Amino acid sequence: MSDTSSIYVSILIPLFDERESIPEMYAQVSAACGLLGKPYEILFINDGSRDGSGAALDQLVAEDPRVRVVHFRRNFGKSSALAAGFERVRGQIVLTLDADLQDDPAMIPDFVARIEAGADLLSGWKQKRNDPLDKTLPSRIFNGVVSRLSGVKLHDFNCGYKGYRIDCVRELSVYGGFHRFLPVLAHHKGFRVEEIVVNHRARKHGVSKYGFKRMFDGFMDLLTVLLVTRYRTRPLHFFGIPGFVIGSFGALILMYLSVLWLLGHSIGERPLLTLGVLLMIVAVQFLGIGLLAELLVRTTIRPPEVFSIRDEREATPEQRANFAATSMRARIVTHAPPPASSLAPPPSQIDTMVEEDEEEDEDDGPRTVSISRNPFAKPQPPQGP
Repeated sequence: MSDTSSIYVSILIPLFDERESIPEMYAQVSAACGLLGKPYEILFINDGSRDGSGAALDQLVAEDPRVRVVHFRRNFGKSSALAAGFERVRGQIVLTLDADLQDDPAMIPDFVARIEAGADLLSGWKQKRNDPLDKTLPSRIFNGVVSRLSGVKLHDFNCGYKGYRIDCVRELSVYGGFHRFLPVLAHHKGFRVEEIVVNHRARKHGVSKYGFKRMFDGFMDLLTVLLVTRYRTRPLHFFGIPGFVIGSFGALILMYLSVLWLLGHSIGERPLLTLGVLLMIVAVQFLGIGLLAELLVRTTIRPPEVFSIRDEREATPEQRANFAATSMRARIVTHAPPPASSLAPPPSQIDTMVEEDEEEDEDDGPRTVSISRNPFAKPQPPQGP
């Protein structure tokens, strides 16, 4: 087995019923990773395949110790497959790509180089797609809406070809349909998100597992992502904004009807009255849901959901020991008694001497004081006029 502590690149490949593509996919990924000159691993997530993909993957594990496989009991979806892979990867750089051979493994060194250059998440952009119109058109609409609402300026959120720094992977929570919004989640955490144009190839084996329905699912997931990212700590804004708009229309309608009623017109049978009251009720419900969500947030939110720490520094034990020793020496020098030479000048610097008569020591008696020239004093230079 390879030394897992030295793995540098992890290749994560989720798949579902891709038996015919597995041998060629493995060969291309191995060739690309061999060009890196660094230890790597290939992790396959078998998402409940029923076409014999599991046996083909087990054969790869028996032949190459760098290959690992996780088998799901049934098909749980791509987000679940990525979540299982993110928990198990061991490399410092993680790359994800689909097993249908449409993502070109030859670009693995390009992804690694961009991550090493500073990107935390590198998302692929299928600028020239080899897919039918029923896949490309909904994807264009979806990508435009997501980019506009999320503030993340990417062209292709659906592309499965992505590269991650391991710190980014450890902080991403993937479930439901969130695999489409991993750049949005990473951007919200403060990670650096970049984009790279990838070579998108036509499918050689099997059929696509996605249809037009995923566009509707994607928009529903987008609302969820906006709620758990931009409005995670202020859900009242998420529900309050539409509630305010709806309530404003309802209030305007009711004000208009009130003016008509004051002018003597009958408004009891007008459908507009029902609409105005209904809009006000809906607005109050939106605000009520927002307030309840605020209470839930205050009692359930955890610090890792609010912020993301890039790095943390503190002094080493050696630095703290040196600092303590230096501080102790400084205190000793500050509180040390002054040298004897500073208390009294040497005899050679004393010009006169004062002597008292010790015999006259009565408190009320006079004392005799005599002043004489110090015989040890150095002669002073004459002073000018």
